[in-house]
Amino acid sequence: MSEPIRMRTSRTVIRLLDVEEAELLQRYRTENRDHLAPWEPLRTTSHYSLEGCRQAIEAGLEAARADRGYPFAVLSPDGGEMIASFTFANVVRGVFQACHLGYGIARRHEGQGLMYEAIDAGIRYAFGPLDFHRVMANYMPRNDRSGRLLERLGFEKEGYAKRYLKIDGLWEDHVLTAKIRTQG
Repeated sequence: MSEPIRMRTSRTVIRLLDVEEAELLQRYRTENRDHLAPWEPLRTTSHYSLEGCRQAIEAGLEAARADRGYPFAVLSPDGGEMIASFTFANVVRGVFQACHLGYGIARRHEGQGLMYEAIDAGIRYAFGPLDFHRVMANYMPRNDRSGRLLERLGFEKEGYAKRYLKIDGLWEDHVLTAKIRTQG
């Protein structure tokens, strides 16, 4: 990863965070702690600490360098606020060329189309420079918003997994979806 990855949409800048921006990540995590908790694994207090955010950014940069994952921050155009995040995780190359997509958005930015805008740009990047063939995204059946977002982005349902991930302390069922690159 020689050049820093940077995407722009009409209302956002999307890129990997630098370690010096740990306060930006910490503010996002802290302000949205209760909002995101029902959709995430249980978090330790270090997840919300400045040092924990520094470590997460360092681990994310290393994952991107090693082509294992790409944790993108969705920022305001001036870079002063973190609006959302999405990650291409569990990268598998070879004959699979695939990854999993995970995402979240700040409570105050929900319902404005920003997550669609950001992930749409991310998917174009995934099928372009990152050369993925398949991007998989899974959501809990009760998360209607997430299901509608993925459908609008062109993800197709491929299955249903019982007790798939431990979210907020409970094993939750998930709807399995994927989007396949149409060319190549």
